[in-house]
Amino acid sequence: MPETSPQDSKAILNRLRRAQGQLGAVISMVEQGKDCRSVVTQLSAVSSALDKAGFSIIATAMKECVSEDGSRSSEDDLTVEDLEKLFLSLS
Repeated sequence: MPETSPQDSKAILNRLRRAQGQLGAVISMVEQGKDCRSVVTQLSAVSSALDKAGFSIIATAMKECVSEDGSRSSEDDLTVEDLEKLFLSLS
């Protein structure tokens, strides 16, 4: 992963930790024999959290590529959030 700012890394790690906690809940639900609908709903939340973390990582990498290029002025640099929104709009 390219070098990230502490703020970007913190946001990515928070998303991954959230997904980790949700996955733990799915495992617990399966072990307890919870109903299928609840398990699938929680599994969907895990998937979404992982997707968002992946998009954040990609957006951070895109930001690094754009800023290393030097062809953009600082006033039209996109934030990681801007790049993430653009990338998510394609999915």
